[in-house]
Amino acid sequence: MSGSTVEAEKPTSPPPPAGNGLDRFFRITERGSTTGREIRGGLATFFTMAYILVLNPIILGSATDKFGHHLSTTQLLTATALVAAVMSAVMGVGGNLPLAIATGLGLNAVVAFQLAPKMSWPDAMGLVVLEGLLICVLVATGLREAIMNAIPQPIKQAISVGIGMFIAFIGLVDAGFASRIPDAANTTTPVQLGGSGALTGWPVLVFCLGVLLTVALVARKVRGAILISIVVMTIVAIAVNSIADIPDAAWGLTVPKLPHHVVASPDFGLIGHFSLFGGFQQAGVVTALLFVFTLVLSDFFDAMGTIVGISNEAGLLDDQGRVPNIGRVLFIDGAAAVAGGLASSSSNTAYVESAAGVGEGARTGLASVVTGLLFAVALFLSPLAGVVPSQAAAPALVAVGFLLMAQVRNIDWTEYDIAIPAFLTIVVMPFTYSITNGIGAGFLSFVVIKAALGKIREVHPLVWGVSVCFLAYFAIDPLQQVLGVK
Repeated sequence: MSGSTVEAEKPTSPPPPAGNGLDRFFRITERGSTTGREIRGGLATFFTMAYILVLNPIILGSATDKFGHHLSTTQLLTATALVAAVMSAVMGVGGNLPLAIATGLGLNAVVAFQLAPKMSWPDAMGLVVLEGLLICVLVATGLREAIMNAIPQPIKQAISVGIGMFIAFIGLVDAGFASRIPDAANTTTPVQLGGSGALTGWPVLVFCLGVLLTVALVARKVRGAILISIVVMTIVAIAVNSIADIPDAAWGLTVPKLPHHVVASPDFGLIGHFSLFGGFQQAGVVTALLFVFTLVLSDFFDAMGTIVGISNEAGLLDDQGRVPNIGRVLFIDGAAAVAGGLASSSSNTAYVESAAGVGEGARTGLASVVTGLLFAVALFLSPLAGVVPSQAAAPALVAVGFLLMAQVRNIDWTEYDIAIPAFLTIVVMPFTYSITNGIGAGFLSFVVIKAALGKIREVHPLVWGVSVCFLAYFAIDPLQQVLGVK
């Protein structure tokens, strides 16, 4: 960022002289901050977003790939912490913004529940690498603005809302609050409350109490609300499990028992386990391309919103609303997606929880470096992740679903040519358990309705092209039959 930008923000008082080398490098004094504030901001950001160290292993670890393989939660914690540590520090040094990076919620749901069932885990992570590389290319070529202008803003917002509902639904199912009816073909309802039409068992009670605690903390705007809830409910689950006679199977994959050790050596077993083009062979070219597109769309635009929002809150935008070093920042965000795929932790992106650090006074990349260092320390705390049951972590998914749902207020529901596609985008995701299906329904209905209203010129050519791909995606079975492809 040029010096004129900062001066324009504070025309009446020139910035005080910079101090030591650290101060000059991060421009701490120039941006009206102090080293102490940056450190406090980095701490606040870490404790606000540290829940990803628990949630990402649970989300990815609870899914199976096409061949029935699970990922190790211990290895996932290592991979999650490693990429967050490295890329947060890189963002701090290279972008000089108080933006921390970690595995993206919603993005990991796409990988776990959409990509993995169609291919192996290395194949799925290879598509994540391709997604990140494509974002880097889009940033380097300047095509990001063209793509942003092509996709209607309400559709982008509807995607966030749909992912929020999908994540919340996953939380309800993982905790046992909702379940599939075993013989759903002979009933009028495909899902039910609890495992038998009613809430039973201590684990479900832990989840219900966790939801109430989480929403209460979120409503009070307590910093670190999600992490606090996970920690408290894990302690409750451990106590309940030690007192009551509860079968291990009732808890699911993770049984809340105190570990023998708190500190352990990191397990880097997942690092480098990816296949760049294996997904195209396993799922087919069209499906694999649509998966990559889904990841790009979710990651790219979510990152843009986060970066602009945090920079604005920190008072770092210039008089034209531009983010300092935006090209470099976006490129680092794309590189974070690549790093997530390389490490098998799913796509990484800038975190809106960085606002907690800004609230503590952070204005520079030093705060992100501090956050990165704390994630590096977390590499050695993997035994703690094996203690948290899904019933203690799933309330966080419900809370995150609510936060993403808030975007629905920005959609104009009186304009049917945009409201109907937005609605279909939102509802198809959870109802079909597919983020890709929701985005496809939104694009196709948008094009059809615009054409029906004689507003074809309002549809960008890129949207037409993407809609054709989605049409092929939904019609893949009849197309295969016509073409004689098995």
